[in-house]
Amino acid sequence: MSSIEPREVRLTIPVAPEMEIAATAQVAALGEWMELGRDKIDEVKMAVVEACINAFEHSGTPDHRVSIAFRIGTEEGPEKRAFLEVDVTDNGHGFDPSRLEAPEIDSKLRSPKKRGWGIKIIQSLMDDVRIESGERGTAIVMRKYR
Repeated sequence: MSSIEPREVRLTIPVAPEMEIAATAQVAALGEWMELGRDKIDEVKMAVVEACINAFEHSGTPDHRVSIAFRIGTEEGPEKRAFLEVDVTDNGHGFDPSRLEAPEIDSKLRSPKKRGWGIKIIQSLMDDVRIESGERGTAIVMRKYR
């Protein structure tokens, strides 16, 4: 497949246990269609799960919903790389991404609270990650190239 025409799928899921799994089915379907490769599809699925769980746990979204947009297309420019992009968006209270602290492995291993790795995991799995947040909510925009 040499070029991919832009396509978009939107999904809204309730903030409820296991609903992040519904989003991974869409990642698999689009990833297979664009011939992304099994390892890359699995990386995107894990990143989407982490982003959804973060929204579920931290956003305080008053409508108890998370919106997910899946886009496939080809990057502009000389390389023309195909990509799968996923936006996970909530209508919560937002946060200041510049205040995120990287988890320290030694202190996390000693602590009873092992959570706090979500953004770091997402950044390690995806090729590009952008966080847009404010008083009207947060969007995590993640891109994986073919």
